Amino acid sequence: MPVPASHDVVILGGGPAGSAAATTAARLGLRVVVIDKARFPRDKLCGGLFTGRARGEYVRIFGCTPDPGLFEERRAISFHLGDRTLSRMEDVPPMYLTMRRSLDAHLLSLAAQAGAELRTGCRVADIDLAAERVVLEDGTTLAYRVLIGADGVTSAVARTLFGRPFDPKKIGFALEKEMPPQTDADVLRTVRVDFGAAEWGYGWSFPKRASTTVGVGGLHRLNPDMKARLHDYAALLQQGDADGMKGHFLPFGDHRRRPGRGNVLLAGDAAGFVDPITGEGIGHALTSGRLAAEAAVLALREGRQGDAAAVYRMATRDLRHSLATARMLRPIVFSSGLAPMFLGGFGASGTMRHAYLAMLAGDCEYGQILGLLARRLPLKLWQHYRQRRTRPNT
Repeated sequence: MPVPASHDVVILGGGPAGSAAATTAARLGLRVVVIDKARFPRDKLCGGLFTGRARGEYVRIFGCTPDPGLFEERRAISFHLGDRTLSRMEDVPPMYLTMRRSLDAHLLSLAAQAGAELRTGCRVADIDLAAERVVLEDGTTLAYRVLIGADGVTSAVARTLFGRPFDPKKIGFALEKEMPPQTDADVLRTVRVDFGAAEWGYGWSFPKRASTTVGVGGLHRLNPDMKARLHDYAALLQQGDADGMKGHFLPFGDHRRRPGRGNVLLAGDAAGFVDPITGEGIGHALTSGRLAAEAAVLALREGRQGDAAAVYRMATRDLRHSLATARMLRPIVFSSGLAPMFLGGFGASGTMRHAYLAMLAGDCEYGQILGLLARRLPLKLWQHYRQRRTRPNT
C-alpha cells in the first residue's frame, strides 16, 4: 500500500475561503495542499459584489492591493420596491463588481505563489476522520493534521462531520443570469437592489462592462416559484428573456455556531458564513479562511491539533455574533407584516441608508445598526425584535 502524502493542512475547496486559508497557512510555514474538483478558471454563480469589507481582507491576507483589472468600481446605488424607487444614492463608499471566474483563479494563483500545493481537477472519494486522511478518486491518499472544509454550501466536509451540509428549512436559494451589458451610462454605474423580488429575499442587478448580472434570492422553502420570480424581475428591468438561468443554494441565515470539530474546520459557505440580510459571502469567506488557518497554526505549534476547532470557534466569535444579530433583524426587513414599515423608514432616512453602506464597507457592524434602528423605527418593530431575542436560537 502506498504511503499517503502528508500535509499539515489539507483544504477542500479553491474558492475565496480556501485560497485565504491556504495563503495564510503557507506564509506561516505550514505544508498546505488545496484540492478542488474543478480546473481553474471555472464559472461560479455569484452576483460578484466585492465590498469594502472584502477589499480590506484581501489586502490583509494577500499583502497587496486588488488587481484593478479584476474589478469595476461603482459609487452609486439604488433601492427599489416593486416599481417604486425608495432611494438613489450617489458618491457612496466604493463598491466593486467582479466575475468569480476570474477572481477565484487569481486568488488561487496567489495561494500557489505563497507556497501552497494545488490539486485541481481532483474529486474526493472519501474523508476518513478517524485516520485523518482524504482519499481522491484516482486512489491518491492525503494525510492531514488539520482539515479545512472550504467546499461550499453543499460541503462534503460538513456532511461528514454533521450528517448533512445544511438545514433545508433555513437554506436560501438564488437564480441568476448574465444579461446583455447596459448602454445607459446612469444604469451602468449604479448597483441596484430590489426588495420584495423574492419572499424573504431580494433581487439585484449588477451592471458590468461585459454583462449585467441579474438575480433573485430568498428562503428556499418560501419560494417554490423562483423561476417565475426571476422572469418577472427581468421583465421589470426590461432586460429581456431570463431563459438559461442558473441556480445555487445560499446559506444566508444558517451559519454554524460550532464551525468544526476537533481538527476539522469549516470556512466560508461551508460554515454558513453569509450575511442573512445582504447575502454577502466573499468578505466573510476571506475572513473565515484566514481565521481557520491562524487557528490551525496556533493549535499545531502548541501540539494540540485536536483543539483547532475550539481555537477557531473563539476566533470567529465576533463574526458569528454579527451574523446572529443580522438573523434576528431579518424579520424586520423581510416579513410581510413588518417590512413595509421598515422599508418606509429606510426610504425616508438617509442615516439608515448610510449605515447600511457603512456596514458593507466594513466601517460598522450590525450591533451599531441595531442601536440606530431602536432610535428611528416605530415602537412596534422594536417590540417585535425584543420578542425574537427571548426565543431560543434554533
